[in-house]
Amino acid sequence: MRAALEQATQQLGLDLSATQIDQLLAYLALLQKWNKVYNLTAVRDPAQMLSHHLVDSLAAIPPLLRHGAPQRLMDVGAGGGLPGVVIAICCPGTDVTCVDAVAKKATFIQQVAAELKLPNLHGVHSRVETLQAQAFGVITSRAFASLADFTSLTRQHLAEGAVWMAMKGQNPADEIAALPSDVDVFHVEQLTVPGLDAQRCLVWMRPK
Repeated sequence: MRAALEQATQQLGLDLSATQIDQLLAYLALLQKWNKVYNLTAVRDPAQMLSHHLVDSLAAIPPLLRHGAPQRLMDVGAGGGLPGVVIAICCPGTDVTCVDAVAKKATFIQQVAAELKLPNLHGVHSRVETLQAQAFGVITSRAFASLADFTSLTRQHLAEGAVWMAMKGQNPADEIAALPSDVDVFHVEQLTVPGLDAQRCLVWMRPK
C-alpha cells in the first residue's frame, strides 16, 4: 500500500515527507475501521479506497498549490473527509474546515484530527447554509451537489477574491450551463489520477 501511494504521489509531482505519507496511510486505516460502523463510503476494498478516494483527492493538490493554497479552506459535504483531510495533511499551512450535515461524519473528522495530530483540521456538524464561520479563501466539494446548489449554498462564506474548486467526474457541461449569470467559470481543469481509469476534472469558479 505504501509503495503504491508513494508511486502515485511521485506521478502527481507531489513532494510529500515520510510523515505525510504515514498520515495519509493512517487516515486510510481509520477510514476502513470507522467505515464498518459509520458507513462513511460505499467503497470497501482497501486498494480501491486508495485509488478511488485517497489518490483521487491527491490529484487536486497540485492545482490547488498552483492557485496558491489559502489560509482557510472549507470542504462542503465532506463525508469521510475527502478531499478535506487530504488537503489538511498535504498543506499544513492551510486551516481546513470539513462541514457535513451528518453528525457521525463530522465526529469522524474530529477523531482523525486528534489521532493524526492535525491542528489545522476541523470537523463541523452543520448545514452549510446555516453555518457561522469566518470567510474562506477556497471552498471545495467532491460529490456534494450540483454546481448551482454548491455555489448558491456557500457564496456567503467566500472571502474577498476567493474561489470555488469543485471536484467532478467528466466535464459537467449541463451543470455549468445551469449556473446563474453571476458565477464565472474561469477554468475547467482535466485531472489524471494515477491508477484510476476514469474521467476527473476540477471546475474553478468565482463570483462576478
